[in-house]
Amino acid sequence: MRSLRKEKKISQETLAYLAEIDRSHMGKIERGERNVTVLNVIKIARALGCRPSELFAQAGL
Repeated sequence: MRSLRKEKKISQETLAYLAEIDRSHMGKIERGERNVTVLNVIKIARALGCRPSELFAQAGL
């Protein structure tokens, strides 16, 4: 997720805003400190302009 976010030149704060997820929670998701729900994966993918499957693929899943 971080690499896609940086590739699109979006700050973590902006991504959190676009995905309607609390900024601190977004940081924890990126650092792997929190498990992410499927709903939040969908929100993050939409905010990044990609498919949820791309996020899973980048995570090696």
